[in-house]
Amino acid sequence: MPGMPGPLDDIVVIDLTRALAGPHAAMMLGDLGARVIKVESPVAGDDSRTWGPPFLGPADDPVSTYFLSCNRNKESVTADLKAPAGKELLTRLIERADVLLENFRPGVLDRLGFPVDRLHEINARLVVLSITGFGHDGPEGGRAGYDQIAQGEAGLMSLTGAGPDEPTRVGVPISDLLAGMYGAYGVVAALHERDRTGRGRVVRTSLLAASVGAHAFQGTRYTVAGEVGRAQGNHHPSISPYGSFRCADGLVQIAVGSEVLWRAFAPLVGIDPAAAQFATNQLRVQNRADLTALIESAFSSADAAEWLPRLAAAGVPAGAVRSLDQVYDWDQTRSQGLLIEVDHPVLGRIQLPGPPLRIEGYEPEHKTPPTLGQHNDTVRDWLDRAES
Repeated sequence: MPGMPGPLDDIVVIDLTRALAGPHAAMMLGDLGARVIKVESPVAGDDSRTWGPPFLGPADDPVSTYFLSCNRNKESVTADLKAPAGKELLTRLIERADVLLENFRPGVLDRLGFPVDRLHEINARLVVLSITGFGHDGPEGGRAGYDQIAQGEAGLMSLTGAGPDEPTRVGVPISDLLAGMYGAYGVVAALHERDRTGRGRVVRTSLLAASVGAHAFQGTRYTVAGEVGRAQGNHHPSISPYGSFRCADGLVQIAVGSEVLWRAFAPLVGIDPAAAQFATNQLRVQNRADLTALIESAFSSADAAEWLPRLAAAGVPAGAVRSLDQVYDWDQTRSQGLLIEVDHPVLGRIQLPGPPLRIEGYEPEHKTPPTLGQHNDTVRDWLDRAES
């Protein structure tokens, strides 16, 4: 029900992060009910406030849609952390906080006067999340982290694209997003532990670690079998048929992930499921090119709108390839709470992508992404009341 407290309703988060990985982690905690106070540079704020186009709103104070994507459910205060007043404000916030998030390069927070031991001197219960590009230590721990660089360095680009000679970045900043997700997951675990120990821990992740952590079967394919995976377009390297196939007007995706499904699918496209060339998944993978040609020959007889119901009737998992406007206009997307409406102080009523988690009995009342320094007075008033 609207207004019911969220799972993290009693948690205060100080968000010192900018760009995407850290802000995404903080937004996830805010979606779960935490009070997230974003501390930004007084001059320009979070880097992503300047990332665009597209921008909306007045020409002299445009609003970045990039910033809107990762900063719902937060308050914004401004502080120069190199100045005494900014250090004092941060110290007061740390005293009242449960979690602090930072994604500075290694050593920057120390130089600002807030190394980990100082943070825990101020507040022994503080959980600290530190997100870096390539790790806080090791021979390249000091490198700056940007998503596309991390995708390339961590092998994701080598697995993505039309073929091995065309490494391609994922169409969303997946290394940033994964680091944020792993970071939020680590924070929740550390908060749970704090209930037993009374002390906060430091949680660390990086764009490199999060990307390698997502290798899944491609990782063990190398570490166990010694095979180096390469990009091969829209077909699964270990399962066939599993991927995108051309029909009369575009693409249809199918996932024939078992022998039961193969026996249901093959007759639809005029193939004998017991044919020697395709009798097992291993054979189908080995003979993928021949199988793909047969499937696409059959699929060419009709549009996707005709093939999808046929596949569904046979119990074969299948789907369309939607553009983003089609995704957000889709009734199923809206039914899952994946589109929300908020009132922005500059843009008015806007729609944002919604949180991917649904918790029974909890319907968050989402806050719009803040304007720079929007909550300077309210946050300072809260600190004054807490200290009086």
